[in-house]
This record gives sequence, C-alpha cells and structure tokens, in this order.
Amino acid sequence: MRFLGNDVSNLRLVDCSLRMFVVPLSVASIWLTVTNQQDNNIYGKVEYSNFIGLKYMVCISAISAGYAIFAVASSWVRCLMTKTWLFFVSDQMLAYLTVTSMAASVEFLYLAYNGDQKVTWSEACGSYGKFCNRLKIALALYVIAVCCFLALAVISAYRVFRRFEPPFVPSKEAGQERT
Repeated sequence: MRFLGNDVSNLRLVDCSLRMFVVPLSVASIWLTVTNQQDNNIYGKVEYSNFIGLKYMVCISAISAGYAIFAVASSWVRCLMTKTWLFFVSDQMLAYLTVTSMAASVEFLYLAYNGDQKVTWSEACGSYGKFCNRLKIALALYVIAVCCFLALAVISAYRVFRRFEPPFVPSKEAGQERT
C-alpha cells in the first residue's frame, strides 16, 4: 500500500469510507430487487421471490450492509479495533459471499436475456423488459458494492499481515559458500 506512505492513518479513513459507501449501494440494490415485478397478460406475473438466486443476492446484500454498519461503528471503539483478525476473517467471508451471490444473479440475468436452447428455456426479457432493466440496475449497484468489499478484504489483510516481518531470505554469498 505504497499510496499510503509511511503513515497508515489514512487507511482507517479509506476503510470507513468504503464501508459507508457499501450501505446505500446494498440498500438500493435490495430495494430495486424486492420491489421489482411485472405482469404479462400471456405469461403471468414475475417477481423476485420466484427466483432463488435473487433471494440469495438480497439476503447476502442485507447481511453485508448490516455488517458494514457494525464495522464502522466498532472501528471507533478502541478495544474492538485491536481485533484485526476478527475483521480480517469477516471481511474475507463477506467478500466471498458477495462474489458468489453476484455470480448467481449475473447467471440468472444472462439466462433471462439469452435463454438456454439446450434445455429449451427461452429468453424472458423480451416479455418482461421492465423487470430485466430494473434487475440490471440493481445488479450494477451490487457489483460496485462487491468491488468495495473486495477492496475491504485487501485492506483488512494488509492490516493483519503488516505486523509480521517478511521471511528471512539467505543472501547469495551464503548460498555460494555452501557449494
């Protein structure tokens, strides 16, 4: 993290800013997904609760927003701030969970736009355009939130592992003396 220089105090500001940035993105993504529905005279009504991948995204998004709020609040409490391993493990888990839920949602959206002719699934976005467009916006917001969590995972890893010395590498001279 060379952009921080020798002073790592800016890291706390970046960390808190990213965590606070995740909250409105996650909330907006949840709201767009949960309120998304469209009725079609031919095929009927479609809504997010019909699709397990979207439910998974909403659930993980809610967990990540709640965790982000908790982490920002606890980052100002001195006794919790010393528990860098706790934040490291939590950030890593949430980064992986958000990536998997994003992947499930992207796959759903891909199938909605393109279908799968091998299993005779036709594309649905021709009939449910409004539903797909709102889902694209929700997914775009969620992708930004996932990128924030990936950056937070790197920051928390840096905080944990900067405390350790690099491994000792013997010099070339010592290796040449042995031969």
